[in-house]
Amino acid sequence: MDIKIASVDSVIIYFDNKISKEISNKVKATYSYLKQLNNQDFIDIIPSYSSILISYNILRYDFKKIKEYLKKELENINYEEETSSKLIEIDVYYAEEVGLDLKRVATLNNISIDEVIKLHSSKIYDVYTIGFLPGFAYLGIVDEKIATKRLESPRKKTPKGSVSIADTQTAVYPKDSPGGWNIIGKTAFEFFDKNLKELSPIDINTKVKFNPISKEEFLNQGGVI
Repeated sequence: MDIKIASVDSVIIYFDNKISKEISNKVKATYSYLKQLNNQDFIDIIPSYSSILISYNILRYDFKKIKEYLKKELENINYEEETSSKLIEIDVYYAEEVGLDLKRVATLNNISIDEVIKLHSSKIYDVYTIGFLPGFAYLGIVDEKIATKRLESPRKKTPKGSVSIADTQTAVYPKDSPGGWNIIGKTAFEFFDKNLKELSPIDINTKVKFNPISKEEFLNQGGVI
């Protein structure tokens, strides 16, 4: 773990320079611990794949003081202890009419469309970080048999609710947006709601499971083809 200055009122805690479940667990444990401190001089705490950005009150801390404070506090973290997680299950309509790249993912990986669906929906995914768009959760890691590189030319519009794969990660577009991920299905699940206290039901301590549903079920849930 390394603490570096980010700006006049912020620091970054680095745990490593790679993406892995082990590093992600350290980020989550540290993030939860920092939130529990309820330090009123912390303006914002933002976790990422392998680091945490902390913005703080410059009238209370300078870089030297915040670094000393964090080092002392973070000595108490037990990384072996499992961070509590909530499981959210998301219904997905997997079909070529909404999964614009479903066939492409199958073809590039030399497997059937049914196998893509089975492999994608059989895992429980960790949330590595949230970014790009509000409610856009980077989930991992997909089965290596369906890991697929991004599109060479991103779409100008990826429909809201598109369930997608890029390399070893999967995600759902919370709104219409440009994007280069491979679309394999669609969900009516809302990833961002301004009426929610936390704006999104997904956070870094969430685990996600995708469940295949029929077209009829998807439409009954408010899904749009």
